[in-house]
Amino acid sequence: MPYIVGIAGGTGSGKSTLAEKMMENFAGEALLIRHDNYYRDQTHMTPEERSRQNYDHPAAFEDSLLVEHLRSLCRGESVVGPLYDFSAHTRRPEGILLNPCHVIVVEGILALHNPDLRQLYDLKVYVDTDADIRILRRMTRDLVERGRSLQSVVEQYLTTVRPMHNQFVEPSKRHADIIVPEGGLNTAAVALLAAQMRQALQQASQQS
Repeated sequence: MPYIVGIAGGTGSGKSTLAEKMMENFAGEALLIRHDNYYRDQTHMTPEERSRQNYDHPAAFEDSLLVEHLRSLCRGESVVGPLYDFSAHTRRPEGILLNPCHVIVVEGILALHNPDLRQLYDLKVYVDTDADIRILRRMTRDLVERGRSLQSVVEQYLTTVRPMHNQFVEPSKRHADIIVPEGGLNTAAVALLAAQMRQALQQASQQS
């Protein structure tokens, strides 16, 4: 059975960097699954309709598919996961092959919200970072990596990102086993997490 870690936190909190650091510590034996890729397919909508959707609400994600994929991976089965196009607001035609690994990291703003997902995690982590730092990081990411306009980023933050963070993301912190300030930039926390995960894997190997 793989060791599954869920990493959540507000937009721009550093959770992606933390997840990538975990991958570096378990190179060759870890799989990173980004919750964002499980946004619901919206090819049936017009581009204008897609742009008006609330992408920070739990209903925007197809969590049932992610749960199904995680269970398949736990059985040792490979699956084809979705890939999301953030500029077009829909899934890409091609998917991504996900193979079973000793460690699976699920990362996303609402990775700890759904109880069905939480039941599958061996370790639940919440990344806690000040709001002003988070919004600056999000603006940089959306402008540079996702081809968004400054106006659209600001409007989305004020109308959906901030309200949904307060309603859904921040409250999910209570489900976390570990709270990490500053995410992947917290080198001490990264080392402690990696050590705990390595110990759990060794214990599981001895018991099998």
